[in-house]
Amino acid sequence: MIVKDWCSYCGECAGVCPRNLITVKEYSLEFKDDECKGCSTCIIACPISALEKE
Repeated sequence: MIVKDWCSYCGECAGVCPRNLITVKEYSLEFKDDECKGCSTCIIACPISALEKE
C-alpha cells in the first residue's frame, strides 16, 4: 500500500479493513502487507483518496 502525502491519518481505512491489518500511529499508517489479500476496502473507504496499491 502507498500512503500519499495528504493522508490525514483519520483511521477510516483501519476501521474497515476486514482482516484488521492497518494500524494508525500518530503520523503514520502501518500495514501488514504480507497478510493483505488485496480487497481494496481501505482504498475505497479513504475519504481523501490517499491510498493506492503498489
